[in-house]
Amino acid sequence: MIDQNIDVSTLTNEQKAEYFKALKGIKPKKRKQKKDPNAPFVREKLTLPDGHNKLLLHSCCAPCSGEVMEAIFASRIEFTIYFYNPNIHPLKEYLIRKEENIRFAQKWGIPFIDADYDRKEWFERAKGMEYEPERGIRCTMCFDMRFERAAEYAHNNGFPVFTSSLGISRWKDMNQINGCGYRAAEKYDDLIYWDYNWRKGGGSKRMIDISKRERFYQQEYCGCVYSLRDTNAHRIASGRNKIEIGTLYYSAD
Repeated sequence: MIDQNIDVSTLTNEQKAEYFKALKGIKPKKRKQKKDPNAPFVREKLTLPDGHNKLLLHSCCAPCSGEVMEAIFASRIEFTIYFYNPNIHPLKEYLIRKEENIRFAQKWGIPFIDADYDRKEWFERAKGMEYEPERGIRCTMCFDMRFERAAEYAHNNGFPVFTSSLGISRWKDMNQINGCGYRAAEKYDDLIYWDYNWRKGGGSKRMIDISKRERFYQQEYCGCVYSLRDTNAHRIASGRNKIEIGTLYYSAD
């Protein structure tokens, strides 16, 4: 290792020659360029798998899908939103989340498929999992159910690729979500599940920024009755009030 801070005046002429010869082989360190905080944001150009340009986007809610929708729209990919979330409870919460998503889709002129709200089937599939933790087998069942229906719709309506906004949330397990997506797509030879990482490049932060800009409804629990139960139990244990459905919205502050 060459000491680049050595006092050269203390060296002999022969030592100086050897020292400067050694220095020539050392590459100077590149200085990291600081990002200009005022520079305009330039989106990455997204491309669908296998050269396709038609996509079905399963949306869980407006806050999660806002960044996803804007990114896809900016890449000029033709897409339709598929809203199928029978897990959301109670009905009042479900309607608020759906209407927020419809409002944002209409703003961008994106087609919106309002699928059935078959809560009975969801509760039947959740039997025996009522006390499973978040990210456990109940969540896998829930993702499977929603993705199975999205994949079926995509296959029957000429969408070669489908994906979901669920993965952008840092509260979710991306591997768990993608596993459910792959399983749903495996049933159809003409369908691909797109496992794009919506969190990368600051996607999760932009999700919050868009939510504040649009004043989206701010959801305080994942969505299902068991998530609501457990969240309220935690809040009460922490000395906080229970969640009030339909009262909290994002603000610019």
